[in-house]
Amino acid sequence: MSVSPDEYREGLSHFASGITVIAVASGSEKHGMTATSFASVSLIPPLISVALEKDSQTLQILRETHAFTVNLLARDQEDVARTFAIKGPKPFERIPHSAGKNGAPLLEGCLAWFECSVQSITDGGGHEIVVAETTRIELGAGEPLVYYRRAYRSLKG
Repeated sequence: MSVSPDEYREGLSHFASGITVIAVASGSEKHGMTATSFASVSLIPPLISVALEKDSQTLQILRETHAFTVNLLARDQEDVARTFAIKGPKPFERIPHSAGKNGAPLLEGCLAWFECSVQSITDGGGHEIVVAETTRIELGAGEPLVYYRRAYRSLKG
């Protein structure tokens, strides 16, 4: 017997996680979404995973291009996290960014940027689980933005 969706959400809210924006581009079309499901899978080869909603435009473009970026958000980027967490009008017109070598957007001011190439996509209930090879990393500076108990927070160190 499974737990209820409310119980599941409450349990997961006790797990602190970093905040990322998964970003894709196809020609002039760009999409992105906030995700906390980013995880390291393997060191050799350098694989990551992320779970994306099945009906998201981000996933549709990712399936087409097989390329995306994972933008690790810094403590002062809560507004960026909120912008990409909702389906709204063209966030890339408001959020400064550049194109990565793989063509996908790199958001300015992040802690790190992972450029990725899709290796596999697997059904994961209401999401698709994407496993990808990291082809390039850039590092920024600062402290991370984290999500814990249904709120954005920063680490105290």
